[in-house]
Amino acid sequence: MRLFLLVLLLALAGCANVTPKAPPPPPYAAATMQAQALAAGHAALAGQARRDNADAIERLLASLDDATLARDAARLPVGDSLYNFAGRTLLRRGLPPPRGFDRGDGSFGAASRPPAAADGYRPPLQVGVLLPLSGNQAAAAAALRDGYLAGYYGESRRRPLLRFYDTAGGAKAALARAAAEGNDFVVGPLGRDEVDAVFAGEPALPLLALNRGDRAPAPGSAAFSLSPEDEGISLAQYLIEERGSKRVLLIAGSDDTQRRTADAARKQLESRGVKIVAHLGVSEQMDGALRQLAQAEAPDAVLLVLKGPQARIVAPQLALAGMAGLPRVAASQIVSGTGKAAEDAALDGIVFPTEPWLVQRVDGLPSQASAAARVDTAKGPAARLFAFGLDAWRLTGYLEHLALTNGGIVGATGRLRLDGFGNVLRRPGWTRFVGGEPVPLADGAR
Repeated sequence: MRLFLLVLLLALAGCANVTPKAPPPPPYAAATMQAQALAAGHAALAGQARRDNADAIERLLASLDDATLARDAARLPVGDSLYNFAGRTLLRRGLPPPRGFDRGDGSFGAASRPPAAADGYRPPLQVGVLLPLSGNQAAAAAALRDGYLAGYYGESRRRPLLRFYDTAGGAKAALARAAAEGNDFVVGPLGRDEVDAVFAGEPALPLLALNRGDRAPAPGSAAFSLSPEDEGISLAQYLIEERGSKRVLLIAGSDDTQRRTADAARKQLESRGVKIVAHLGVSEQMDGALRQLAQAEAPDAVLLVLKGPQARIVAPQLALAGMAGLPRVAASQIVSGTGKAAEDAALDGIVFPTEPWLVQRVDGLPSQASAAARVDTAKGPAARLFAFGLDAWRLTGYLEHLALTNGGIVGATGRLRLDGFGNVLRRPGWTRFVGGEPVPLADGAR
């Protein structure tokens, strides 16, 4: 018995000298784990609560540096509800997701179509195009329609039958007609409210919506948009990735598009740790305030969400305040009200996003000059919607390819990829004013 007690005491004494092991480090960054908890309940939310939850997830992911975001995304298991959010954030930064998105139906109704071409081209058999062909949006619809048809007739391979449906009497009614008349795919509608209406339930056909509302695309469908919010995110990404900006002066106009663009850019910049040193409007006498800002806040970049005439008022005052040498980045609205090189020389050095097709040749598409020689909708302010129509046609034939390969295609409006929620993401081209003329920038010259 004494021997047993002695052995027991020696064993206990040995245990007392063992240093406990440190707990293993958490598998993810703290922000990733917080986002993961929010994403787990995202599918059960609706309306404003769902939008707020998505915003919170995106803010948390935006706080991660590229390496941490890529590492944590790769560690997420298949089916984790955070993965599609993380993958989309990587795409917006121009980085590849570690694997394909977790999708439901990624075929977009392709099961009954002939096999895909080597490059992934696999168009539907019959397409219904839903546009407001009459009413106050008819002019915008005409430019988009002309661009779609230019892409359609420029394709030498198999093409679907096309039918156009006027949504002036209601998008849901037009969609019902398209389904009843044998179409196997739909492009449209165009209005934000119309898109929300068709995505409120299960659409009768897979579709490519031409706007983005509050509702996510239904399974098996997608949404493509030239939204101000998307442009704001692109502007912020450019300032962060290409310029390394940390302190940004924001000068913006007050119309709805400018407000939405500026708000999206500000949110994205702040979520990445960039300080907005001031958010100013436009004035003909702001050089004094700008000079004080330059001295007190020392911005390292200027973001202009302005039309051309507004920018021509602001640019000389930035120079007087000593900020002409800072990177100056503008929204695409800056081309509105420009076109006279002598006047636009005041904008020299300003970089802005643009649709590549407007300033250079894009493989596989008719040039802007040749299209403008045939139809008026391919020039002037309507040309942007014409380019949007060209890409709507491209996406008609390549959606399944984008879903299956997680790759991208080069379009008239930029490089197009598909995220895990059915949204087409676009990385625009970039252009700089030189001698009063827009000059496209190569990737290495941004």
